[in-house]
Amino acid sequence: MSDVIPQLVDFHVQLSATPRAARLARLLTVEQLRGWGLPLVEPAHIVAELAANAVTHGRVPGRDFRLALKATPEVLLIEVTDARGDRVPRIRDAGCGLVIVEALAERWGVREGPPPCKVVWAEVLTTGSRRPATRRA
Repeated sequence: MSDVIPQLVDFHVQLSATPRAARLARLLTVEQLRGWGLPLVEPAHIVAELAANAVTHGRVPGRDFRLALKATPEVLLIEVTDARGDRVPRIRDAGCGLVIVEALAERWGVREGPPPCKVVWAEVLTTGSRRPATRRA
């Protein structure tokens, strides 16, 4: 994999907090990862869930959300930033978005973004080996 990603590469985009933009985030992720020669399936699902959460639970009228992808030869970091820093996501009995993220990601968590935002992030190994997912705040 180091022949494909010899160093850090990144991609970021700001999108309107709408369901259409959440779908666009997934499509942009697939195209970017295809260009980098990285696996598509797990990251596409993770981005779809995190973007849907940003639009559904992190939406503030008139505020956007941000998608960032950062890849090294070993790890792809996915970050979705939304405008609701006061709402920290957690795994619940209802809904399965974060359950999917936890199942597919190597690690995931939440951190403060620039006020008033939060960043929900997930890491996926690009080398093909996986460990059980862990959450880190």
